[in-house]
Amino acid sequence: AVYSEEGQAQVKELVSFYLENAKIIREKLTAAGLSVYGGVNAPYVWVKTPDGLSSWDFFDKLLQVVNVVGTPGSGFGAAGEGYFRISAFNSRKNVEEAMQRITENLKL
Repeated sequence: AVYSEEGQAQVKELVSFYLENAKIIREKLTAAGLSVYGGVNAPYVWVKTPDGLSSWDFFDKLLQVVNVVGTPGSGFGAAGEGYFRISAFNSRKNVEEAMQRITENLKL
């Protein structure tokens, strides 16, 4: 079904939706003063952890302070340390709420 015309249209619509989520994440976190990478051609946004925090310390801070979960970069190997990955695979409402929580409550 995915190779049918209808299936291709549905896939394109879903990909566009997730890339728009990534754009929202990218723009909100950049405006909050974070260094942000990716999220243009893929649904993952990478954030340079602020203030020299380790990727796990940033994970803990996001979880404890704003109740937002992502993936510590160190989980991708040594080169990922100092970065944090946020996925755009979610509803628009959840993405907007997570960005609001981060930008309004996380002291950066």
